[in-house]
Amino acid sequence: MVLYTPEQHARYDGHFVVTGRRIYHAGTLDDVSPWDHMGDDAANLRAVAGEVSIDVNEIDNTGMFRAELELPEGVYVVEMDRVHEFSACQDGGIAAYLFEHGNSGCGDANWPKSLLYVAGWGYGHATLNGELLYEDYELHFMVTQGMRDRETLEVMLQPGSGEAGSVNPAAQQLDFYIRSPERNDRNHPGREVFDHFFAMEVTWH
Repeated sequence: MVLYTPEQHARYDGHFVVTGRRIYHAGTLDDVSPWDHMGDDAANLRAVAGEVSIDVNEIDNTGMFRAELELPEGVYVVEMDRVHEFSACQDGGIAAYLFEHGNSGCGDANWPKSLLYVAGWGYGHATLNGELLYEDYELHFMVTQGMRDRETLEVMLQPGSGEAGSVNPAAQQLDFYIRSPERNDRNHPGREVFDHFFAMEVTWH
């Protein structure tokens, strides 16, 4: 099987419109350090109401990301303010049909290697009950193959899983995080703030 790159398709317009629902939060907004906000073992997840909206153009590296969620702490909104490429594999800040994480050479190994259908990087802000909570924080979203078990929600990160990665290609999920520039290596990942959410229901429009 050969997977062609988007630009090899004559009809490729670069426009991705995706919605994420059935959302989970890894940890809380107020966890005391040290904490684990990757949530790979699914031990500290909570379901939250709301929706994630992506409307981006991969060719132009433009578009919109917005998450509006109902947390126990209140109405939490995250928006991307500007697209930014942090490394070359991110292809200008909005990328499509690339391999990331695991042994791909792009991204870290906190997640298994997966095909990313569309992903974005940049800077954004978050509000809680209409009040500014974070400003000019790093933001990343990605629509991936199924990294989590459908039932247990555990990440299927298996050492030595081979080139295909520890994923279920019959499933998709949408992850996003907003993180502070300040580091705290007692935490996992090692940031002072790392608010991580994922959606297990992904709809393409």
